Amino acid sequence: MGASSTSSAKGSQTCSCVPLSAGSGPPPPGASSGCQLWPLFGKKGSWKLFLQPPEGPGWCHRHAGASPMWLWEAAVPKACLPFPDLSLGGHGGFQKPPQAEGSDGHPHHCPGERLTAAEMDEQRRQNVAYQYLCRLEEAKRWMEACLGEGLPPPTELEETLRNGVLLAKLGHCFAPAVVPLKKIYDCEQTRYKAAGLHFRHTDNINYWRDAMSHVGLPSVMSPLCSPQPRDTLASALWQHRGECWCGRGSLSLPLTLGHHPAQGPSRCHPHLSCLLSFWQIFHPETTDIYDKKNMPRVVYCIHALSLYLFKLGLAPQIQDLYGKVNFTEEEINNMKRELEKYGLQLPAFSKIGGILANELSVDEAAVHAAVLAINEAVDQGVVAQTMETLRNPSAMLQDLRGELAGAYQEVLHRAKLEKGSNARNRYLQVIPEGEDVYDWCLTQAEIQGNINKVNVHGALEEVDDALQRQDVPALHRVLQDPVLALRCLQRDNLQLYLEQLSMDREQKALDLGYLEMLDQKEVQAGILTANRRGEEERAMLLAVSRINAAIRRGMLAETLEALMDPAAQLPDVHPSAAPLYQHQLALLQRQHPQGELAQEELFVAVEMLSAVALVNQALDVGDPDGLWSSLVSPALGLSGVEDANAQRYFEDLQQLKGQPRGAGAEFLSWNDIQDSVNSTNSLVQDENDRVHAVRLVNEALLQADPEKTLAALLLLEAALPDIALPTAQRYHDVLSRARRQKAQAMGDDGAVLWWEEIQEGVCRANQDTVAARRMALGIAAINQAIKEGKTAQTLRVLRNPDVALCGVVSACAGAYQEQLAALVATKRPAGSEKLYWIRHRLPDGAEYYLSLKTFEGSWQCPRDSGLNTTHLSREEIQLVVTRVTAAHDRECLWASNTSFVVRLQARIRGFLVRREFAVRRHILREQQPAAVRIQACWRGYKQRRAYLERLCYLRANAEAAIKIQAGVRMWQARRKYQERLRYFRQNIKAVIKIQAFVRANKARGDYRMLVHTRRPPLSIVRRFIHLLEQSQHDFWEESEVLRLQEEVVKRIRASRQLESDLDLMDIKIGLLVKNRITLQEVVSHCKKLTKKNKEQLSEMMSIDKQKGLKSLSKEKRQKLEAYQHLFYLLQTQPVYLARLIFQMPQNKSTKFMESVIFTLYNYASNPREAYLLLQLFKVALQEEVRWVSMGVLVWGQAWAKAEPRASSWMQLSPLATPSCLENTHTGPSPHPICPVSLPRSKVDHVHDILTGNATVIRLVVSFYRNTRGQNALRQILGGPVQEVLQDKALGIRTDPVDIYKAWINQAESQSGQRSKLPYEVSPEQALSHPEVQRRLDISIQNLLAMTDKFVSAITSSVDKIPYGMRYMAKILRTSLTEKFPKAPAEEIDKIVGNLLYYRFMNPAVVAPDGFDIVDISAGATLHPEQRRSLGSIAKVLQHAAARKAFDGENAHLCGVNQYLEDTHNKFRRFISAACCVPEPEERFNMDEYSEMVAVAKPVIYITVGELINTHKLLLEHQDSIAPHHGDPLHELLEDLDEIPTVQSLVGESVASLADSGAEQVLSQLSRTEISLTLTGKLLPAASSEESDTRSLLLSTKQMLVDVIQSQSGDSLPEILWTQALEHEEAAHDRLVHRRVLQDAQTPTQLKWHRSLAANGQLSMEEKKRKIIRNLRHLESLGLVDSAHQYQELIDELAKDIRNQRRHRQHRRAELLKLRQTLHSLDAKTLFYEEQIDYYNQYIKTCLDNLAASNKVSRKSKKLPSLHYTAARLLEKGVLLEIQDLPPSQFKNVIFDIIPCEESGKFQVKAKFMGIDMEHFQLHYQDLLQLQYEGVAVMKMFGKAKVNVNLLIFLLNKKFFKK
Repeated sequence: MGASSTSSAKGSQTCSCVPLSAGSGPPPPGASSGCQLWPLFGKKGSWKLFLQPPEGPGWCHRHAGASPMWLWEAAVPKACLPFPDLSLGGHGGFQKPPQAEGSDGHPHHCPGERLTAAEMDEQRRQNVAYQYLCRLEEAKRWMEACLGEGLPPPTELEETLRNGVLLAKLGHCFAPAVVPLKKIYDCEQTRYKAAGLHFRHTDNINYWRDAMSHVGLPSVMSPLCSPQPRDTLASALWQHRGECWCGRGSLSLPLTLGHHPAQGPSRCHPHLSCLLSFWQIFHPETTDIYDKKNMPRVVYCIHALSLYLFKLGLAPQIQDLYGKVNFTEEEINNMKRELEKYGLQLPAFSKIGGILANELSVDEAAVHAAVLAINEAVDQGVVAQTMETLRNPSAMLQDLRGELAGAYQEVLHRAKLEKGSNARNRYLQVIPEGEDVYDWCLTQAEIQGNINKVNVHGALEEVDDALQRQDVPALHRVLQDPVLALRCLQRDNLQLYLEQLSMDREQKALDLGYLEMLDQKEVQAGILTANRRGEEERAMLLAVSRINAAIRRGMLAETLEALMDPAAQLPDVHPSAAPLYQHQLALLQRQHPQGELAQEELFVAVEMLSAVALVNQALDVGDPDGLWSSLVSPALGLSGVEDANAQRYFEDLQQLKGQPRGAGAEFLSWNDIQDSVNSTNSLVQDENDRVHAVRLVNEALLQADPEKTLAALLLLEAALPDIALPTAQRYHDVLSRARRQKAQAMGDDGAVLWWEEIQEGVCRANQDTVAARRMALGIAAINQAIKEGKTAQTLRVLRNPDVALCGVVSACAGAYQEQLAALVATKRPAGSEKLYWIRHRLPDGAEYYLSLKTFEGSWQCPRDSGLNTTHLSREEIQLVVTRVTAAHDRECLWASNTSFVVRLQARIRGFLVRREFAVRRHILREQQPAAVRIQACWRGYKQRRAYLERLCYLRANAEAAIKIQAGVRMWQARRKYQERLRYFRQNIKAVIKIQAFVRANKARGDYRMLVHTRRPPLSIVRRFIHLLEQSQHDFWEESEVLRLQEEVVKRIRASRQLESDLDLMDIKIGLLVKNRITLQEVVSHCKKLTKKNKEQLSEMMSIDKQKGLKSLSKEKRQKLEAYQHLFYLLQTQPVYLARLIFQMPQNKSTKFMESVIFTLYNYASNPREAYLLLQLFKVALQEEVRWVSMGVLVWGQAWAKAEPRASSWMQLSPLATPSCLENTHTGPSPHPICPVSLPRSKVDHVHDILTGNATVIRLVVSFYRNTRGQNALRQILGGPVQEVLQDKALGIRTDPVDIYKAWINQAESQSGQRSKLPYEVSPEQALSHPEVQRRLDISIQNLLAMTDKFVSAITSSVDKIPYGMRYMAKILRTSLTEKFPKAPAEEIDKIVGNLLYYRFMNPAVVAPDGFDIVDISAGATLHPEQRRSLGSIAKVLQHAAARKAFDGENAHLCGVNQYLEDTHNKFRRFISAACCVPEPEERFNMDEYSEMVAVAKPVIYITVGELINTHKLLLEHQDSIAPHHGDPLHELLEDLDEIPTVQSLVGESVASLADSGAEQVLSQLSRTEISLTLTGKLLPAASSEESDTRSLLLSTKQMLVDVIQSQSGDSLPEILWTQALEHEEAAHDRLVHRRVLQDAQTPTQLKWHRSLAANGQLSMEEKKRKIIRNLRHLESLGLVDSAHQYQELIDELAKDIRNQRRHRQHRRAELLKLRQTLHSLDAKTLFYEEQIDYYNQYIKTCLDNLAASNKVSRKSKKLPSLHYTAARLLEKGVLLEIQDLPPSQFKNVIFDIIPCEESGKFQVKAKFMGIDMEHFQLHYQDLLQLQYEGVAVMKMFGKAKVNVNLLIFLLNKKFFKK
């Protein structure tokens, strides 16, 4: 790699191949078919490009290895490149990999050693990583110089920059007004270090970007050079199977940073933005930094900013450290992996200077020339000449000073040498043609920056001279020099400036050890410091005077405020101690001779008083630490303070502070504090002496002798009170036990007792002695009272608190006496001797002895006497008392519950009475008929008697009664009428509202009946028939829809035409570059041509070096487009793939889905493909469920015939309805149909979808349970599963036999004996044991509790289920409901639940470790108990989802069935909620126009084998999946013709395959991936003829609407066969007249059909007769039935009314969508037009570049024309023949080829014997087009036949010097 490149013709052993782009990363995953570009630097003016195929990284033809040469060599002229001066690589060269260097700094490379291609590729990637690390180190050091703080190493710099803190600080350095420090969020990065990134960190990044904009750093730069197209090289490389490393199908170079913002998103091919960056973007986006999307761009911006600030004199120049810093191999590899991970490209760092120079608003050429002249003058070293070139106005340099001319020369010369050294360090070999001039020369920005640096240095020398002379005026003059840019200069502080700067100068000399002048930052810092000092001194004097005045006035608040003034420069003042300050300072002021305290005196006094105040404050708040820090403060000045006594000081001072004090003495004085410290020290000394005594006591306890312990306690030093000699044993026991407990608690056997513990032990032993003696005396008293038999005495002594008996009750005194006496009687003395000592056991196990004779007690057993055993002990007495008291309590319990017993008896008595009443009532009810008859007879008798009496009276007064009745009725009727009338008049408004409500309610009811009734009556339809009439607004909207649709169609066609033109331009550009590549091979053979092999030249010119499907030939291009059209149709019309799945066996269909279909939809990687894949799943599932065994009829494109405007959409929108799609209409339709015979349905019963293992459902679950669904399962089930796994005590066993065996095993393990129970039992036998049943119940409880948590987690997580799963559940539910309408909803929900739970979630419950539900360490597995628990839970959930009860073998779990019922209802609600999802069109925002407005076309990556297999399957099953012969699939398959071979698609011949194993090579080639850019093919528009049946039905309905509106009737026959009345005829005439007027204003497109309009003009009777005829015809077709009174027609009218509102809403939505589509199409059209203009300009530029070298060589003279005789052209093979002219006359024919002004055009003139005969305009592009189309011979003048390939060769050779 380090050797110089030589021509391959010389046979050098050193390879000259280097990667084209050192900054370009490796191809990303999925782009394996992409080729890599390698340049071979051969002869001057050309690159040799090597394209590496996907099978392996190849190298040049001289590399070792017998494998086939996977290389295509192509010589690309520099003139053909869009940017001839383009420098390859990050710095314009190719850097050496740092890991390949030896000790001498040169790479290890032996002359005979050859690296493999993989090693060279790895070396290139490591070189890129090293280069980027160098850029990071340069940016780090420059930022450290600017910020003045250290930064992390370059490997961590990217992560550190993400929070934007360092960037914002950098912005503050050069733009402090824009980015003040207080605006920087998390300036110290504490929040970032604690919790990571926060969204507010993005504010820091924006501050930095604002600062760059403020100083003028351009955000978007101009083109690198003159505007030239970017696609020449890209098109050629793409035609050579070059794939873009950015993953979009083309090749990119490292300069790519973005694309022109006006051009919109770049097209995948030819990838204009991936080849060269036409626009250089300096400012990175916020997400580039915050999300780390493009950190190289950030580093690139920092480099650009450094150069820009250096030019402005605001920052130092950044260093070039390439090859000067070393990194470890691990660091380089890590950076390489990072770049490969993100697929990032390195910007061209070396081009920053040139780019910034292009931003000048003057003539760039003039600036360029001036800068080069400066560089030349600097090289010559003549100061005057250098100064003259610097003053050239075209150089745009500022602040030039003649006195510094020599310094300018020296600094610029040194900078140029350093830059040249860095350039040599970057280049491995000298490549004059490939390098950039500014790699060696200084740019305008660098020159200006160095001038500024010299000016600053000169001004700083003058400052140093002024300081040395102590000259204030001179210092003032030089500080005002604008080149120093000093801020805040004040004339009043000149003396302070001199002092401060002199001090800084001396300090710097002391630090460095030698005298050195101050730099610019130090001078600025000194000025700011001097300003601050001056202001502080003035403010201090004023503040001290205010303090003295306030002290004299004696106002506490005023004094405190003055002391707290920061200007006084006093120590901190504490407001709470204001009286202390006032009192003490006033005293000092009165004692001062001048009566005024100076600042120094105030400082000392306030410092001491503040320290005293802090002591008092710490005591007040109880802060020991604060007190100690105050006591040891030097400001307080206390003596004798020891740190060991800190706590004691605090306690003693706090006690002293709490003592009552006089007024004005609230604070402890300094003397009080010192005295307290001395007193505390004395007390601590006394305590130390006591510690010595405690040590002696602990030593005595170590020996098991109570006497020595007693002796130690009696020591005078211990001063322990109340030591009794008889208690020695107790002392020893208590203290020894306390010591053991302390040693055990502390874990230290050497633990000792402290003074308090010893004192506490002694006190406890004394108390135990007293308590034990009292207890013993009490027990003796009880025994004595028992013997005396006195009950009262016994009760009294039993209640003695010293004995501490429990449960003594007065009512039981007799029982106590009796029971205790009986117990005493059982005790008999052991002998005749009378014993007096009694032993008592204490609760702690100690024994106390009491003498009944002397009543003395002892802790030691008496040695000379035995123990009395006849006395009752305390335990025996307590036992008797407890037993007696319990018996008494039971008696009291019964006595206290007497009321409850009474109530129980009352309830029993009530029951008996009610039972007797019920018997009596039963008897009465049985005799009820008899009782009723008796009562009825008696009442009847009474009523008849009263009636007869009344009747006789009325008959006697009949006339009077009639008159009275008439008058009363009249008066009542009149009054009621008047009141009603008055009421209505008073509430007239309410009456109107009520009437309106009633009418509206009736209208709503009628409309509800119209909408929801299957067969609405005619009266209801008549009521709303007017809604079918169209308003003027309706007509306007319809007209607007038609207009916009027509406009959209036109725009889409225009867009398609523009796209076609753009593709043609791609081909032309590719032909230009391809022609240059092919031509280079021809040149190498031109010397060998003879007359016999002229034909070989033509063949060589026509050979297509690009093989395979993507080769640049018309035939391959058509084949490629045909495959793109085919896969586009398969992707957008899912019905084909859905049918194809059912035509294949299940195992093959699954493999086909996973390998081809998921690839076709790119695994739903974006919304469009996710939507289309979901549509495929939907159609496939519907096909699986719906199709019945018999053939079905599939509706064709007849909908396009019904709608006149539909035909245009069929050929434009891929989401529109395709041909022969299924139609679910069940009624008659006039559309043409095509019969389709499909396989028998797999779902003949509602449960068949479960048992059939449907392929679609299996694939849907598998697809949505991958990573995206796995996260959902983890969120849903992770919590409860983790709870099951963490609960170690959880044991769920539901098998009785397992429980029984576990019980037997546990019993045998615990007892160590074999169980007598049998080991093998049946479930019934196991359940017969209560223990088994108990354990089973516990397991069931645990199972239900855990299952309930799973149910809650599942049912509450509907939104977490992937949308695709929920939508497929919805489709499954809908499809099953449609096919099985009689199936219960519960059964369908079970099937949907089977999909959502059993198939999707249940496996994750059973095996959470297999689905990553929980985190399990490597090698670990779930415990069998955990798996059993999860399996039991899954079983219950499965039964609950399927509503399957436990019975049979699981009958012991029947108690769970009710829980299953309740849980099943929850599952049903969960399923209903899961199925409530929006349609995919709404979810993914897709409609029929989405594809039309998309600029970027979809791209898929598919292997050659998959492509061939798909083609083969489609051909085999085309009749089944597309039965209609007009289907577009047939046309596309016909375009593809027969199935291609792997060799033809890859571009390999059979001969090459025969060299090695053909099968192995074919298998390898079939796995080659190719990319297809999917596009739709225009289809012919469908016919728009109307159906006769539909027309008949439509005209009948139209006439019927007029008749129903005009004539009344209860049924349709009644209206038709009844004569219309006159007013009905008049109403009909008015309706017709109004419609005529309306039609006159209707646009032509919306007018009724001529036949319909004619029917509307008929009279009413004529319409009736025509309606009757039409009804008979429709009845013969089976569409209506007269037996039903033509109700079918009424139903159709009702349906039209219902759909009218939906139609209007849809129409408004259609209008909005069409307007949006038009807007998007306008943008797309604008983009294509700009692209075409750009391509035209590009072609022109390329043609200009082709002739550029010749023009330069001839110094812009006009190119001469070529003169050839026809014989010479015939000899060269260019001319083949001339019609009607014999070859002997060819010598008299002269052809003149004259180049025109426009590049690429030639004027061909034919002369015969000097006479002009013919003229012909020859276009170079036309020749290339003919060559592309395979045309070998063309005619000129209509007579001369010319060889196209050789003519191109001649033109290239003569005019383009190739």
